[in-house]
Amino acid sequence: MPFDISPLWISLKIASIATVITFFLGILAAYWMLGYRGKWKSLIEAIFILPLILPPTVVGFLLLLLFGKNGFVGMLLPLNFSIVFTWYAAVITATVVAFPLMYKTALGAFAQIDANLLAVARTLGASEWSIFLRISLPLASKGIIAGTTLAFARALGEFGATLMLAGNIPGQTQTIPMAIYFAVEAGEMSEAWFWAVAIMSISLLAIASVNFWQDDRKRQKKDLSQSPISNFQFPIPNSGLFVDIQKQLSDFTLKVSFSSDEQPLGLLGASGAGKSMILRCIAGIETPTQGRIVLNGRVLFDSERGINIPSRDRCIGYLVQNYALFPHLTVAENIVFGLPKKISVAKIKQQVEAQLAAVQLQGYSHRYPRELSGGQQQRVALARALASQPEALLLDEPFSALDTHLRSQIEQQLITSLGNYQGVTLFVTHNLEEAYRVCQDLLVLEKGNAIAYSSKQNIFERPKVVSVAKLTGCKNFSRARISASQEVEAIDWGCTLRVIEPISDLLSYVGIRAHQVTFTKDPNQENTFHCWLVRTSESPHRMTLYLKLNSSPTTSHDYHLQAEVFKEKWAVLKDQSFPWYVRLDPMRLMLLEE
Repeated sequence: MPFDISPLWISLKIASIATVITFFLGILAAYWMLGYRGKWKSLIEAIFILPLILPPTVVGFLLLLLFGKNGFVGMLLPLNFSIVFTWYAAVITATVVAFPLMYKTALGAFAQIDANLLAVARTLGASEWSIFLRISLPLASKGIIAGTTLAFARALGEFGATLMLAGNIPGQTQTIPMAIYFAVEAGEMSEAWFWAVAIMSISLLAIASVNFWQDDRKRQKKDLSQSPISNFQFPIPNSGLFVDIQKQLSDFTLKVSFSSDEQPLGLLGASGAGKSMILRCIAGIETPTQGRIVLNGRVLFDSERGINIPSRDRCIGYLVQNYALFPHLTVAENIVFGLPKKISVAKIKQQVEAQLAAVQLQGYSHRYPRELSGGQQQRVALARALASQPEALLLDEPFSALDTHLRSQIEQQLITSLGNYQGVTLFVTHNLEEAYRVCQDLLVLEKGNAIAYSSKQNIFERPKVVSVAKLTGCKNFSRARISASQEVEAIDWGCTLRVIEPISDLLSYVGIRAHQVTFTKDPNQENTFHCWLVRTSESPHRMTLYLKLNSSPTTSHDYHLQAEVFKEKWAVLKDQSFPWYVRLDPMRLMLLEE
């Protein structure tokens, strides 16, 4: 009799069909489970993984109970149709045992995607289905392909469950594993060897091919760059942004109320103060517990009226700390990601070049994010955020990943770009100098509460409370009490100070910034005191001097004030004999409430 090679074709057919089914079911199940937070999550996960744990014969027995004539599915089938002992049964068993591998691999691939990429995609107007197809699926593709290959290999080698449900029918359900088993049972060792080598070769070839393809593939993306234009205009909003929200966080309740127009508003505060959460609520990534958000007369969120517009419909540009550029897309494709599909190719090309020209990156449209420096990535992210012509631009510490030199360069580029943007801009930072340079107005936050909201000049020069003074860089404070008209006693400094501004009954502290402490040779000047140098601290351009007033120090920590002077001043000052004379200018003293 001629050698029967039908097990090869049966195995390939069954494994291929099972892999296709597993591919779709595994991806959909993994993507759904990634976002599922219900109480049945653990049980559902266990059911999905169970075929990987149970012995194949047990899996086959359970399937037999399910699909047999008296089973739940079997009773629903037509009387003249049966699944058991057909090639359909072999496909079902192969699908069931291969599904866990596809599911777990896809789940791990989706879980590795940076959540910021998905959040930014939503703010660019993409629907959930579009995000899945254009971001999640491409970024998880390597893991999905690996899972597909493993699923194919597992389906190809299934034996126990198939034997239980489909049997060993030559020419119909006899797969390669069946042929090996029954060849050995019949003493046909050469035939068993042939099929064993065949199934190992097919499996190894599939896995090796995928590995080779993943290592060597280089996708050539179409370059969208064409003729540049330099007069691209951003939209002009009608009114501004109004925020009045509360959100319960783990450590405190975020509670802020403010408005902003075309002047950049800086959100200043220590790490964990709630700055980024405010941006996420405005962008629609997080939902406030209660409150209202209105942009240019359009209600984005209103807890009382049940309004909560999705991120994709809010018309907001969002630049996160790590920029969240889509790594599988070119610079041009990143920039046009949020543009409407109805825009013509010519218009898209113009917009790409206009945005790249605005951030001084002409000729970079064909590059991928991995081929850019940190500063270039930041500028591409800004161009992408502005390309969709947002009504508001949210910048979440955009310079945090840059070194000092690059930070200065990109900061100036950002200031220039914001000068051409006439929408609302919110700029989150904990760097007070950065906030002062970029923004006109500041909102100072502490543990979720706004403790100051005014122009930057008012906040830096005349803070009202001690916590704001600290956040804006003041280092010298003393408890204070009123001693006479226009005089306060600085309790911790051991002196009485003449002041200019009116004294509030709520006075708690007096303060002065380190760079505003001055030295004089005239001891008769107002607010002038003897002082001794306790120790120094050096920076590249300045010296910080730790001073004690009225008496010499006893330890290195026995000081009252910090004074900052340029090194040129220090070179003159350091050779003078003690005591020195230090002056606390009445115009520079800050009277602060608790």
